[in-house]
Amino acid sequence: MRLPLLLTTALSAAFLVAAPALLPTSAAAAEGKTFRYAYRVDPASLDPHALAETFTLSWLGQVYEPLVGRGKNLELVPALATKWEQPEPNVWRFHLRQGVKFADGTPFTADDVIFSLQRVKKDGSDMAYTVASVTDMKKVDDYTVDLVMAKPNPILPVQITSTYMMSKAWAEKNGASAPASVKAKVENFATTNANGTGPFTIASRQAGVKTELVPNPNWWGEKQSNVSKVVFTPIQSDATRVAALLSGEVDMVYPVPQQDVARIEGNDATKVLKGSELRTMMLAMDQHRDELQNSDAKGKNPLKDKRVRQAIYQAIDMNAIRDRIMGGTSHIAGTMIAPGINGYDPKLDTRAAPYDPEAAKKLLAEAGYPNGFSFTMDCSNDRYVNDERICQAIVGMLGRVGLKVTLNAQTRTKFFEKVLGRDTSFAMIGWQPLSYDAHSTLQDTMNTPVDKVGTYNVGNYSNPKVDELTQKIEVEVDPAKRNAMIFEAMTLDKEDYGHIPVHQAGLAWGVRKGVNVVLRSDDSLELKWVSLD
Repeated sequence: MRLPLLLTTALSAAFLVAAPALLPTSAAAAEGKTFRYAYRVDPASLDPHALAETFTLSWLGQVYEPLVGRGKNLELVPALATKWEQPEPNVWRFHLRQGVKFADGTPFTADDVIFSLQRVKKDGSDMAYTVASVTDMKKVDDYTVDLVMAKPNPILPVQITSTYMMSKAWAEKNGASAPASVKAKVENFATTNANGTGPFTIASRQAGVKTELVPNPNWWGEKQSNVSKVVFTPIQSDATRVAALLSGEVDMVYPVPQQDVARIEGNDATKVLKGSELRTMMLAMDQHRDELQNSDAKGKNPLKDKRVRQAIYQAIDMNAIRDRIMGGTSHIAGTMIAPGINGYDPKLDTRAAPYDPEAAKKLLAEAGYPNGFSFTMDCSNDRYVNDERICQAIVGMLGRVGLKVTLNAQTRTKFFEKVLGRDTSFAMIGWQPLSYDAHSTLQDTMNTPVDKVGTYNVGNYSNPKVDELTQKIEVEVDPAKRNAMIFEAMTLDKEDYGHIPVHQAGLAWGVRKGVNVVLRSDDSLELKWVSLD
């Protein structure tokens, strides 16, 4: 598979991107067209720094923009920065696009960049890891900013493609200078209001019910869409969402359950766009507490024992999950990153040990748990494709080897509050690196949680060698050496059974015929590319 990141270019010591327009010129089509679409959940917040969740960030990307963006094939493209370079090994200089205005008419300048990145680093931000290497920000002039690091970071541009810029004046005026943390249940003006530089603005919003967006008249980009209004409706029920598409109530729905693909494709007015996700679903196990929560294994934590973690792995029939729950569309994951993520190596993408319930029972007995033990599994029921059904299946499989698991399935808001607060013993969570690079997976889901890294390492897996390699990978400019270190780090986690990768789900978007959208493997719908015949 062709990789979306041309890392050998991105890691060039003097990497300089020319300044073509982010969007090519396109003749505007007929005006007055409304695009109606539905997803299974609503954005968790309008604060662009509040939660590092793929859907929330991609949705907010219609209103807010980063310095460096992504094109239709996930390639790096200029956004609010027209070019970037390294005048010194530990400095990235960003040349800002001039003439850009926020939706309220305020000019975009270097002051907004520095304010936004300082805000990203504050407590309450879930995006701090994207600029964890940045130690200082310097305004060269109104349209030039230097980001300074303690040591070289050749991949900074790919790390910040979902790190959005806010208006300093707007945030300060409205008491939103600090992030409104979703995890801590903190809210401020930015939670329910937005003011970005993006192609759309929010015209009206009823959280959890409906949001209307309209084109931003101040947007700097050249128009490709002929949509004059967008109506977004969160519809959690798969059946209701599909029915809305088939009846013509909406123009697009996603995700489409595999069992409904044939119905949509068999309807003359609709079709299904298919692909494969870059998100890896994984199981995290508490490897930190001395006593496992909500367990009859009193005074100890069985999940600290590698034999127990391997037993859990060998008790799970990944083929059954793929075939019976995912309709044969998922890719069983042998490693923590998907094909298409930079650093992926197919040699690692195989099972660490075969599905073997009898071997799992023997491992549990060897570890001192011949009769198993009890614990709770945390799972979302509205975030990932078939999330609760997958968790139910895993609970059943673990029960066959003597592990008594109680499933705690909740809405994604409550789920993230719980697991990101490290209040979990065993959880299924997904991770798609915003940089589309393996370093993000290592830093954010596998590095020992400390300061701003390891945020999504909810089981507190810790291997000092993995931490050491993660730091080296971030600064290594030689692609071959870098990939070798990624392979080594991923192998260590795999051998430790530090996490259990499950799969990458298949992508399926249902659209009415005459609706033109760009299906990207990051599952992000970009409204600026939507057109209606």
